[in-house]
Amino acid sequence: MGLPTIHSICCIGAGYVGGPTMAVIADRCPDVQVTVVDLSAERIAAWNGADLSRLPVYEPGLDAVVGRCRGRNLHFSTAVEEAIAAADLVFISVNTPTKTKGLGAGQASDLKWVEASARTVAKAARGHTIVVEKSTLPVRTAEVIQQILSASEGSDVGETQPAKSFSVLSNPEFLAEGTAIADLEKPDRVLIGGQDPEAIEALAAIYGQWVAPQKILRTNLWSSELSKLTANAFLAQRISSINSIAAFCEATGANVREVARAIGADSRIGEKFLQAGPGFGGSCFQKDILNLVYLCRHYGLEEVAAYWEQVVRLNHWQQQRIARLVISKLFGTVSGKRIGVLGFAFKADTNDTRESPAIRICRDLLEEGAVLQIVDPKVSESQIAQDLGQPAGAGEGSWQQVPEVQQAASGADALLLLTEWQQFAVIDWLQVAAVMRQPAWLFDARAKADGALARAAGLQVWTVGEG
Repeated sequence: MGLPTIHSICCIGAGYVGGPTMAVIADRCPDVQVTVVDLSAERIAAWNGADLSRLPVYEPGLDAVVGRCRGRNLHFSTAVEEAIAAADLVFISVNTPTKTKGLGAGQASDLKWVEASARTVAKAARGHTIVVEKSTLPVRTAEVIQQILSASEGSDVGETQPAKSFSVLSNPEFLAEGTAIADLEKPDRVLIGGQDPEAIEALAAIYGQWVAPQKILRTNLWSSELSKLTANAFLAQRISSINSIAAFCEATGANVREVARAIGADSRIGEKFLQAGPGFGGSCFQKDILNLVYLCRHYGLEEVAAYWEQVVRLNHWQQQRIARLVISKLFGTVSGKRIGVLGFAFKADTNDTRESPAIRICRDLLEEGAVLQIVDPKVSESQIAQDLGQPAGAGEGSWQQVPEVQQAASGADALLLLTEWQQFAVIDWLQVAAVMRQPAWLFDARAKADGALARAAGLQVWTVGEG
């Protein structure tokens, strides 16, 4: 058949993966037309908006990439079937949340959007189409997609068009939110799994326009799917591990940053993901580990499942521990007390709040009657309301969003730093302390603030992992 040439790409899903990934592909491959489609007219309108600073996904540098490509060879549309019909290659980049009910609830991935996307591709595709899993998926999901697509192979699409045929590939993303553009432009590796060598090489040729050949890895489908789950599980494991040591440091008088520096200097361990904090969040870590747990149990590997499940349990424990510590230090009760919450996104340089540690910690404090004053430079009030399950309000057990640290501190008994935004490293602690109710606390769950200056201003300070 010969190596297929990719002239047109369609991506189903305009979220945190699809939007940035397709923008970089369009930027680096100007001869390829890239169309990102989504059923949400509101989301597509935001991608097409004149103000590039208000894109639905916040990533440093994303506005510049979209600005260079949009209208040239990068397009955002709700015309899903038309874009699929015109595409040589279709990425499926839709959400795969953890199931909330039914078989596997609480652990297994909900694949309804993946299945719906596959059925839409089967219906709308023309000629030979390469279909690429971009979403994080359970091992052997490609088999399901292939079965759906195979049911329509060979069907007539008109006298001027060849019969339908498909190749299925796995191409998981390994970008980190907050550094997504840099991760996409200079990836550690690009992983392509498949059974059709020609399709693999066609996709490799796209990445090869800016990625070194030795960084484009080829595997079978199942290894590619499992590699994504395993990578996230290993990274999350390091976070839970260092947070367990942080609690031990607090009990013994050690300092977790000194411990992390010492063990990180060991080349066998390395320094990354050894920053103690309120726990991991984001769209992938918890979901992927729970998915791994479910799959291990499905194959009868109970001990393996229990091992990885403990990583998630310890993450939840860390968040509950921080909430309990705040209550304990504030004389055993936070009912009616104001607490300024610094940061709500799950990490700095993103507006993503999915599984953010702030959600569980804030919910625990609200349940105890606290009055939260929340500041985050990129997260909207409507998103906070959705995550906390209640609108902004007043009185015990309520929250409101404020624009600056000074307002978050106003009348507060404590400030709780939960997201490592750079602006929280340069706070004027004398001004802040002056508007707080004394005795006042700073609870720094990210070790981001200048604790010495906060103490000098009269605050009592707790920093994660410091005894």
